[in-house]
Amino acid sequence: MSKVRYQLFLDAALSTRFEQLAAQPGATKSGILAAALGDWLDRRSRLAFEDRYGPRLDRMSLALGRIERDLQILLETLALLVRYELAVHLPLSADDDAGRAEARARFESFVVRVARTVASGQRTFSSEDTAR
Repeated sequence: MSKVRYQLFLDAALSTRFEQLAAQPGATKSGILAAALGDWLDRRSRLAFEDRYGPRLDRMSLALGRIERDLQILLETLALLVRYELAVHLPLSADDDAGRAEARARFESFVVRVARTVASGQRTFSSEDTAR
């Protein structure tokens, strides 16, 4: 590994601190300066990375927070709907085959409707629905 020689000028107070640090066992002036310069350059590259991608990551974090909030609202709404439906509708008797067939047909129709709506990208509940 080839090395390049540099000549540096330090003020007296910094020079004194540098000499004291270099006087410790196992420390060299070149090693101290190389480590300090490497750390400084690494910190600068991290700051450049944060400057470049920080705002984008902040926007993504906010968007994920909104998605999480909306999902919690959706889950709570679904839970309340299921609780309401279970409380309002009586269970079918064991010998009510016609009622069970009707329920199965309604459920299959519901699943097809949800699949069609999701595939088309439509929204069942939109801001127009809330205005009505």
